[in-house]
Amino acid sequence: MERKVINTSEAPAPIGPYSQAVQANGMLYVSGQIALDAISGELVNDNITEETHQVMKNLDAILKAAGTGFNKIVKCSIFIADMQQFATINDAYGQYFKENAPARETVEVSCLPKNVNVEISCIAIV
Repeated sequence: MERKVINTSEAPAPIGPYSQAVQANGMLYVSGQIALDAISGELVNDNITEETHQVMKNLDAILKAAGTGFNKIVKCSIFIADMQQFATINDAYGQYFKENAPARETVEVSCLPKNVNVEISCIAIV
């Protein structure tokens, strides 16, 4: 099995013992991303729409570093702190999948890293 760690300075550095993504056997497993700005290291969380877009930008940077993109994602996992924000998060998330959206689940959790409102991970074809 071929295994390659993917890291890019275009997305936030991991805040724990994990990689931004791991590529194995033609698949890319992207760790959960939160709304950290890669350059400043600051959270982008003035509102849930901006926060979700920053998460998606971070995913995009990692996907690009691995040579793939949103159109190759087969599965997303969305973790949110408040299910009442689902519709707003879904609207922002949906802008990145114009056709053939990936499979996904959305789960409300009691707390996320740095007390953010949304975290998203994905699996993509490379």
